[in-house]
Amino acid sequence: MKKKVVIGLSGGVDSSVAAWLLIQQGMDVEALFMRNWHDTTGLLQSDCHWEDDAMFAEMVAKKLGIPYHFVDLSDAYRQKVVDYMFSEYEKGRTPNPDVLCNREIKFDSFADEARKLGADFVATGHYCRKEVLNTPAGNVYRLLCGTDGNKDQSYFLCQLSQEQLGYALFPAGHLTKSQVRSIAADLILPTATRKDSQGICFVGKVHLPTFLQQKLKAKKGKVIEIPASFLHREWEPGFPAGSINDDYLIAASEPYHFTRLSGKVIGEHNGAHFYTIGQRKGINIGGYKEPLFVLGTDISENILFIGEGQSHPGLYRKGLLVKSDEIHWIRRDLEMETGESREYDVRIRYRQPLQKAKLSRRPEGMYVIFHKMQRGITPGQFAAWYDGEELIGSGTINA
Repeated sequence: MKKKVVIGLSGGVDSSVAAWLLIQQGMDVEALFMRNWHDTTGLLQSDCHWEDDAMFAEMVAKKLGIPYHFVDLSDAYRQKVVDYMFSEYEKGRTPNPDVLCNREIKFDSFADEARKLGADFVATGHYCRKEVLNTPAGNVYRLLCGTDGNKDQSYFLCQLSQEQLGYALFPAGHLTKSQVRSIAADLILPTATRKDSQGICFVGKVHLPTFLQQKLKAKKGKVIEIPASFLHREWEPGFPAGSINDDYLIAASEPYHFTRLSGKVIGEHNGAHFYTIGQRKGINIGGYKEPLFVLGTDISENILFIGEGQSHPGLYRKGLLVKSDEIHWIRRDLEMETGESREYDVRIRYRQPLQKAKLSRRPEGMYVIFHKMQRGITPGQFAAWYDGEELIGSGTINA
């Protein structure tokens, strides 16, 4: 009996080719398009709206000869993803909606809808791979990087559970983007030449301050420039001789703390919660030889701290902390014990090359200490750790 697979057909080329690959594998395939957003506040006019995506998805389904379904998950998306975004920005943290969308929508709410259609598996067009390990304790699912290093999307799936991976399929993960485009062109699929989507998952490319002002009010505050000479903390490229003690872990992962006395006032902003560490655009202050970058914010005082030049030491840190209740293991069988340390490759943002780091688990959380200083460590984003090409676990960056 054929296995039934419901694929999330988005109106893009990746999911279109993924659907065709499933058909070639002899699967019973049906397409499900989900609408997740209604509000156009802050949406850039040049972007296509969801109607275009739905039209292309239905055209692809018709071309491939598979049933097409539509579901509106906008209520779940607002509650699980967008409200979380507003809450995090209000706290001065920068969330990653794409990671949340995969955990809470595509492989949760969407998967529930797919099962109502009788699905054995849920498929997407993500550039990543899944392997199954047969162990005496049962199947263990491995999440692997996509073959195309430039398009690998495993980072966006860093919060998935074993249960979610169990029913997930990634048919195109072994292909490169150019191969996917070539297959789509050969099949004369309507999406063969469509541009990749950009911006917030299922919302589109937005002007973020305008989008956030739906819930977060604009409020004038001071912009304070932090001179490079204010920062004296430097860490050696490697680790100290001998074992890493707890004092080192705490010091190396501690974020910079600035106050209104740390520098000089050079301008005003419209709300510290609209900015994120490492941001360059939107500061709107001229007269400097090098660009200005956001070094930090003080939400309670509504202060924005900035520094001149991309080599400003305030942009670089040695480590970070993930609190205990925000540590997530994809491979639960590899979970670290308290007091244990391990070497892993770590990524703190999409497309960032993997960075060597030592992870040390302590009662308060996971300390991630990098071999080299890292630029733009941002609270609210996700740190994901890999063993070779396998994604082992992740966690929200607390500080």
